[in-house]
Amino acid sequence: AWMGMRGCCQRDLTVMLELLSAYSTDKSPNLRRFTSELTRPCGVWCSHLTQLKTNPELAIHLLEPLKSDVAKYVQDSVGNWLNDASKSQPDWVRSVCANWLKVSKTKQTEYIVNKALRTLRKLK
Repeated sequence: AWMGMRGCCQRDLTVMLELLSAYSTDKSPNLRRFTSELTRPCGVWCSHLTQLKTNPELAIHLLEPLKSDVAKYVQDSVGNWLNDASKSQPDWVRSVCANWLKVSKTKQTEYIVNKALRTLRKLK
């Protein structure tokens, strides 16, 4: 489903980011993951969202509620989202991850952060 919406997201990112806000806190892990996957800066099987590659902070309001999501399905997506962003905005991703580890002392957040920083660790 998210692949079908990617073009809409690319054409009017601001509106889509606003509309998706409710989904990032929905009780359904499928909708929470949908939000994350749809807005990944560098989707694997789709076009990149250049605005989010340059300014990933535009979508932080969607990711914040997911930083300690209980569903591994969602955790994987959020970690991959941040890993995508780390390729163009590494300092921003490091900052987000450091903040999340301070404010959310959960194994879920730790898992997401480890997944998010994997590419940056390889570059050291």
